[in-house]
Amino acid sequence: MNRKLPPFPALRAFEAAARHNSFTAAADELHVTHGAISRQVAAFETWVGVQVFHRNGKRVRLTEDGRRYLSTVQAAFDSIAVATDQLRDTGVVHVLRVNALPTFAMKWLLPRLSQFQRMAPNVELRLATSNEPIERLDSFDVAVRRGPAHWPNCASGHFLDESELPVCSPALLRRLPIRTADDLSRHVLLHSDTRPDAWHHWLQAAGVKAKCRKKQSFDHFYLALQAAVDGLGVALGPMPLLDDELASARLVTPLAGPRIDARGYWWVARREVANAPLVEQFCRWLETQAAQPDEGETEQKKRGTTHAASQ
Repeated sequence: MNRKLPPFPALRAFEAAARHNSFTAAADELHVTHGAISRQVAAFETWVGVQVFHRNGKRVRLTEDGRRYLSTVQAAFDSIAVATDQLRDTGVVHVLRVNALPTFAMKWLLPRLSQFQRMAPNVELRLATSNEPIERLDSFDVAVRRGPAHWPNCASGHFLDESELPVCSPALLRRLPIRTADDLSRHVLLHSDTRPDAWHHWLQAAGVKAKCRKKQSFDHFYLALQAAVDGLGVALGPMPLLDDELASARLVTPLAGPRIDARGYWWVARREVANAPLVEQFCRWLETQAAQPDEGETEQKKRGTTHAASQ
């Protein structure tokens, strides 16, 4: 198609002058002289054969034809700008630095990251794990921490609730059934240094008064959970971080409750990058993923392995 387009310099001069209602302001924006804008607009009017400006001394205003044409030109310029940005970004890798709690990263975030990569293929996500307070982190764009809490100079938002139930391997449950909370006295309770009071609170809520129990402690929570998968004892599992283990029946929940609410998970973004499109995209993605159904426990119920029915 042989498109009849006006000279681009004249088109730019028209759009800038029309937007500002001023040849002088257009000249300042385009870094040319007032006379250059005046000549380009005159050349444009000659090319189209239509007057697009009324001139009154140094003051100018659009004619009705000029106003109609301006809306089309501005929409075209906007489309060109968007397409140009997309073209420049083709193949460009953007870096997003995420600092997450170790167990959260291993059990919840990593199994879902491929979905984010498909959604944002040009993003290089640099994931670090740490239990350190936000203020001690060297560098990050988005962190995931349990909250709520006070995070200075940061924006934050809650996206995932957590609750706790005892979990163990199916083999251990077959060997030593757990029908009531009191049956836990026959099992090794797996503790974590990062959640030292979790079992105490759960047993108290369950009304278990016996104090003589076998225990084994680990410095990280994910080690206690892996020990439960390996049949070393019973861990207090965080829901829904154990979706995969429950769905695959590597772990089961032998008791219906009590289900103890724990501190939820919050995204925390440094204030200076909180409004960056990539940061906003990742935080919204976390919220969307957290809103998905709890597939792990749903699948386990289908298998009939929850509570005493599995025994």
